[in-house]
Amino acid sequence: MVFNIQPILENKQLILYPLQESDFEDLYAVASDPKIWEQHPNKDRWKRDVFQNFFNGAIQSKGAFKIVEKISGKIIGCTRYYDYNEIENFILIGYTFYATSCWGKGFNPMVKKLMLDYIFQFVRKVHFHVGASNLRSQIAITRLGAEKIGEEDIAYFGEPSKLNFIYEISKENWEMLKSH
Repeated sequence: MVFNIQPILENKQLILYPLQESDFEDLYAVASDPKIWEQHPNKDRWKRDVFQNFFNGAIQSKGAFKIVEKISGKIIGCTRYYDYNEIENFILIGYTFYATSCWGKGFNPMVKKLMLDYIFQFVRKVHFHVGASNLRSQIAITRLGAEKIGEEDIAYFGEPSKLNFIYEISKENWEMLKSH
């Protein structure tokens, strides 16, 4: 099934817009905070040249979004769909980060709900790569109902391989969790 992995998704608080080349400066203004990257596999992404590589990968993925808070109109982060596997009928969601001012305010579950509700119209499973030392993201993803299914060395776009945990959530589990 052919589907668009870069639609506009929104709820009352947020809009996910397809990421554009012209978004670099506004997104880098968020990403330049070293605290964001403390637990990520690449802790240097706050540096302009390292973030430029991350941004280039986001643009090339054709599945990346800027996350905009409706009230302020400001970009508060970025996420993407990537690596659709047609044979096994799954896609990955990841490369997600938020401004530290948004931490602990429910933005991540809202974004993931928008993304999962949309993508489960087309796939049976969603996978997430989470850095082995990224406890914050591991906790967040398990709160959504994802389960750890493996460990793998993953090379993010233009970066060396690092140990990641692989999490999965199935369409059936997501539908069951939403109904409770």
